Amino acid sequence: MDNTKKITLEEIDPVEIYGAKNLILDTLCKHFPDLKVAARGAEITLIGKDGDITGFEAALKHLIEKRLIKRSLTPYDAEEFFESEENEGRNETLAADSVIVYGNDGRPVKARTKNQMKMVKDYYSNDLIFALGPAGTGKTYVAIALAVRALKNREIRRIVLTRPAVEAGEKLGFLPGDLREKLNPYLLPLYDALKDIIPAKRLQDFISDGTIEIAPLAYMRGRTLDRACVILDEAQNTSLGQLKMFLTRMGNDAKFIVTGDATQIDLPQKSSSGLLKGVSLVEGIKGVSVIRFGNQDIVRHPLVTKIVKAFEKEEYPGHE
Repeated sequence: MDNTKKITLEEIDPVEIYGAKNLILDTLCKHFPDLKVAARGAEITLIGKDGDITGFEAALKHLIEKRLIKRSLTPYDAEEFFESEENEGRNETLAADSVIVYGNDGRPVKARTKNQMKMVKDYYSNDLIFALGPAGTGKTYVAIALAVRALKNREIRRIVLTRPAVEAGEKLGFLPGDLREKLNPYLLPLYDALKDIIPAKRLQDFISDGTIEIAPLAYMRGRTLDRACVILDEAQNTSLGQLKMFLTRMGNDAKFIVTGDATQIDLPQKSSSGLLKGVSLVEGIKGVSVIRFGNQDIVRHPLVTKIVKAFEKEEYPGHE
């Protein structure tokens, strides 16, 4: 025999939970095909088995809690609850709140591999993170997502993204404009990741008022960065001295993330890269996390994994 349960939404606009044209509510309902759901204003009537009613209430509670920390909900938020339920027990790091941040279209940005999950977890227990590994493993993207999340949650006051200004087989001098304009194309990958998470107008405002700063590594000298998430990308192109300079910019309540791939050094002499030497010096210090990504973490097109392996065989014979 079916049971009936009435739920009243209090102190929250039902439209924010149901979504435009009830899209969010419909997404919720499709996971309970045997449950009859009737929503009128702030009152929801459920008719069905106890298990379905309990499950619906839990999912609804998740949505309401999510709305308290988000400006608006999307159908992705409803799906997220069931994805986390399915993954529960399979990997303890895939907790119910596995979403790092939400993109422009409401799309959740999640940790998608074991090492990405470790990076998210370690961010909250360490002030310095080294994320090392091949192209396509999402090192920089996850780092930027973590920084945006921290900014939205007011854990930090600003985000600083930096790269060493090293030419990757192309001459910056032939590009038009002043130094900053010449460097903009080189810093484009950082802009691309930000644009995927922050609306264009809002991003421009953040850059204009200095909340988000994107600059070459040389601009970091002599500074102390407090209450900031600072990301050094392409760190394999830094000397040991440059890496030390960067790391000593850390101020109070700051988080530093260093990403790099020791197989993609663009320096004239590959031996002058200070990344691996620097990691060996600080690894083991409390508050420092080193995460080594591998080919299994590549999340781009499936061909990228095969391409990386093919080049490794050519550049490092016998390497697997």
